[in-house]
Amino acid sequence: MAGSRGARRGIRWVLRHALIRRVLRKEVAAGDLGARLMADPVLIANPFPHYDELRAQGAIVKSGLTLTTANHEACTTILRSQDFCVEMRMPENLPSAVRVLQRMGGSWALGPAQPPSMLATDPPDHTRYRKLVTRAFSAKKVAALRDRTEEIATELLDELAGREQADLIADYAALLPATVIAEVLGAPMEMREQFLEWGEGAALSLDAGLSFRDFRRSERDIDALHAWMLGHFETLRRSPGDDILSALVTAHDEDGRLSEDELSSIAMLLLAAGFETTVNLIGSGSALLIDHPDQLAILKAEPERWPTAVDEMLRLESPVQRTGRVARADTEVCGRPVKRGSLIVTLLGGANRDPAVFTDPNRFDVTRHNAGEHVSFSSGLHYCLGAGLAKMEGEVALRALFDRFPDLGAAGAPTRRPTRVLRGYASLPVALNKASVPA
Repeated sequence: MAGSRGARRGIRWVLRHALIRRVLRKEVAAGDLGARLMADPVLIANPFPHYDELRAQGAIVKSGLTLTTANHEACTTILRSQDFCVEMRMPENLPSAVRVLQRMGGSWALGPAQPPSMLATDPPDHTRYRKLVTRAFSAKKVAALRDRTEEIATELLDELAGREQADLIADYAALLPATVIAEVLGAPMEMREQFLEWGEGAALSLDAGLSFRDFRRSERDIDALHAWMLGHFETLRRSPGDDILSALVTAHDEDGRLSEDELSSIAMLLLAAGFETTVNLIGSGSALLIDHPDQLAILKAEPERWPTAVDEMLRLESPVQRTGRVARADTEVCGRPVKRGSLIVTLLGGANRDPAVFTDPNRFDVTRHNAGEHVSFSSGLHYCLGAGLAKMEGEVALRALFDRFPDLGAAGAPTRRPTRVLRGYASLPVALNKASVPA
């Protein structure tokens, strides 16, 4: 039985990742820049000069099997246009051998890149899912959460107060949003670290061309989270709370608005997405302020600039670097014809540094007047539901951190996450100035 499951997983890996890895190797050998941005660790670590190079080639550039854009106007047009969708269906004329392999591969894990995830579905299903969860992330709900988020930040910083050094990611940036989203969803606090581990595995599934080891970890973590969710739904049925997961269970049980897979997929996405991008925002924002004490000084003197500063951090170090769309009809973007069925990769991190929109785009400037024009949370129908929550958490976390430790400094080399879609730090060693801690 275990061998059969392993064989099916191997087939799924071949279909989704091994074939892509093979194509990427050929494209990299041919010098294709888009392929190198997906496969070369050096370019992945610092993609921004290469985004500039792609942008200089045109608003939309042919890159391997896809079209690619790092142009702000093209990205926003594509993300907002009804001529593009997120569902990437297999071609209808697939060879029969590939269709046989699809059947042999069995069911895919309910990951964030797999329907019925909201990231991978279009209207009308996407509209139905979104209506069910929008109220949990309204401006009113986010404002009501601010005091509790400040309490959580204080509690976590109190735990760091007696230490000389810390890993800012593991000890603070990850725990704060994980705690907040667990409370929003009615999930137990003691599961925070486990959620973070499962979320890290699930995040791998957003990348194409995974190694078999990473693919296996991703599926196992997604399956484990799915199994936990099913058990938690039973708990909520016995004792429902005033939280979004209880409401979703009711929507499944009472009026059939959600199937079991839809219920679990939405719940897992809300949980993982509720901390994934925010961890990266807090970590990258901390590193930027450590490296730019002049900008930190501005925020200390003019704290009303913090919301703009958070947008600037999101612009400069976008937690999500890329997303894809498929043309549902022959269309045109920035004067460039795009054929039906074309896959376009929108490089959000490149659009956010487009000099046509942002003056001196590689400079960190907490006073930038149009920092909020970034596309870090996508745009259009798939604009991130949790954007307001993430920005509030980022502002609260960073203000509290630098108020408590105003002389926070680096204490070693940070390490980046290995992912391509998500950009952030895996670890960020910092020195804590104990003299700045209130007695």
